[in-house]
Amino acid sequence: MEELVQVEINDHVATLTLNRPEAMNSFNVALVRALGERLGELRFDNSVRVVIVTGNGDKAFSAGADLKERAAMTPEQVKAFIFNIRRLMDDVELFPRPVIAAVNGVALGGGTELALASDIRLASETATMGLTETRLAIIPGAGGTQRLPRLVGKGIAKELIFTGRRIDAQEALRIGLVNAVYPPAELLGAARRLADEIGQSGPIAVEQAKYAINRGLETDMQTGLAIESNAYWLCIPTEDRLEGLAAFREKRKPVYKGK
Repeated sequence: MEELVQVEINDHVATLTLNRPEAMNSFNVALVRALGERLGELRFDNSVRVVIVTGNGDKAFSAGADLKERAAMTPEQVKAFIFNIRRLMDDVELFPRPVIAAVNGVALGGGTELALASDIRLASETATMGLTETRLAIIPGAGGTQRLPRLVGKGIAKELIFTGRRIDAQEALRIGLVNAVYPPAELLGAARRLADEIGQSGPIAVEQAKYAINRGLETDMQTGLAIESNAYWLCIPTEDRLEGLAAFREKRKPVYKGK
């Protein structure tokens, strides 16, 4: 049986590929569990400095929840599914290293929510995104009502969620939902180049910067500055900081070890 989430690790970069192309990589119970397990395995693997998440095939990143499976669920089972997928998106957002979403096609509902939980979003020119849940008389349940307005602003988020509208890659770029747009054949290469660029920075510093940004944005400026200070202090006693200074002095490329 094919793995529901394929894992490839090269040069400190782990690529996780949602592998249900016959169902447009939609989230069923098994895929939610599998992605959570793969992230759990990578969380304490210090050799991995960046994670890329994408979908198998050329049609879909993820079309959201598997509605065929959902239709057969009891209300209690739906509650359990929503709880678990919301927790999965939290795991993505709180993953200690950067997560890049390579949105290679359709990303609706939970697919857009997975992209929102990631740190950086790159999209194919063929990508279609949207939180379409209100068209099914429900609302985004895996963080969409909270993460989308924080990213694109309250007014645009309300318009997109209230209407359930789908937008193309260029519109996603215009409103700040994605960082950049690439031809389909170039998307994964662009994600890997960005991951490689991030991987050249001190891994502890990147981890602490992610923590400071994420936590600081949820509080007032003075508390955010205190969070930043504490994150900075953690970088001071590291071997990597001394290596960075030595490399600058010796005019060479630093070799960081995450220590």
